[in-house]
Amino acid sequence: MVGAGLAGLAAARDLSLAGVDVLVLEARDRPGGRVEQVAIDDGRRIQLGGEIVGTFHTAYKDLVAELGLTIGPTFTESEGQATWVLSGNRFVGADLPWMTAEDRRCYDRIEQEFAGLAGTVDHDDPWSHPDAVALDRISLGQWLRDRGATVDVVRALELAHLALAVESVEHSSLLAVLRKESAAGAAGFYDYDAWENERVVEGSATVALRMADQLGDRIRYGAVVSGVRVERARVDVELASGERLSASDVVMAVPAGPLRDIRITGVSDEKLSSLWQQKHAMAAKFVAVYRDSFWERAKLDGTSFMEHNILGGTWAQGNGVLSGLVPPGRIGAYLATPAHLREQDLVDELVTAFGPEAAQPLGAFTRSWATDPYTQGYVTAWRPGDLTAVGPLHGKHEPPFYVCGSDQWVAGYMEGAVRTGRSTAQTLLHAN
Repeated sequence: MVGAGLAGLAAARDLSLAGVDVLVLEARDRPGGRVEQVAIDDGRRIQLGGEIVGTFHTAYKDLVAELGLTIGPTFTESEGQATWVLSGNRFVGADLPWMTAEDRRCYDRIEQEFAGLAGTVDHDDPWSHPDAVALDRISLGQWLRDRGATVDVVRALELAHLALAVESVEHSSLLAVLRKESAAGAAGFYDYDAWENERVVEGSATVALRMADQLGDRIRYGAVVSGVRVERARVDVELASGERLSASDVVMAVPAGPLRDIRITGVSDEKLSSLWQQKHAMAAKFVAVYRDSFWERAKLDGTSFMEHNILGGTWAQGNGVLSGLVPPGRIGAYLATPAHLREQDLVDELVTAFGPEAAQPLGAFTRSWATDPYTQGYVTAWRPGDLTAVGPLHGKHEPPFYVCGSDQWVAGYMEGAVRTGRSTAQTLLHAN
């Protein structure tokens, strides 16, 4: 097993419980991959990576239950309002309060059309759609305009993409977005009540830590894999240290970017080409910790959408904790800012959204997933043409070479990591 993120840990745990001799090679000195947490003095666990799941994320929630952890609600249950920081103006309201009535009618009409089209896409096999190539080549932004979207309707979807730290609507494949929402039930555009309404009360990274505890010395940390050679009945794995290991099978549970850094031989050109076509959205995460959720006193829910800031938006991670993401189009400005000044710049942006009480957090954390060598990004990005270029080999195996991870699912989230990790374990068990 290469990689001790959620996918690798979930696969290794299931294989180990079935009696398989498993070794997990992890480049970092900790488990979890893109889930990570720190504990502060008052006991709160602060999530620096993935933290939220949705109603239909059943594989993840089943694993959480098996581990004896608890699912609870998120910011979506707050009665507060969202904050919108748009071109120097600030609006408050949950339902696009800056739109005109005419724009809102246009938005609702196009969302219905989008939902209808999403319902025609099989999220497990979008390539079988009769218009797959055409839908993949066009961007979401262009499709919106072709359907008569006003400037502010396109703007609304762009703000949503900024807050999620995914690619711009102008750089997002329509087929990929349709596939993503098809997985959620094809009800319309991205809906926090479907995708982000549940969380692990003990902290999302606790899921990884608990699996790692169960696996114990089956995980080797600081083990950077540099090469994998696949033969018919044997796999040789080379570490950066020069050490070589052999196994009957190998499971690659590393993100798309780092996977390209590993020299792989013995796998078909078609499979490698599919893997190499996958991309990440470059993003960073920022977390500010306060004594309490002061924004609630102003009847706000901690959610914000920022049009021209470095942050794309925020949400309330928990009591007194605000999370925010730096989206791909702004990662350059984030990285260009001297490291010792970044925190203050981002806190200043929180002040524009939530007022002067945001000015002095008890603590703040930044995590540049874009530049982390073992991640090289945050969530999966599908630019126009990418989905058909990756093709139906996406997430498929070529025994004894197996792949799993959030990048091998429709959207690149924690559900995808657990779902593909556990599925890979079952596939491998039935193959041997």
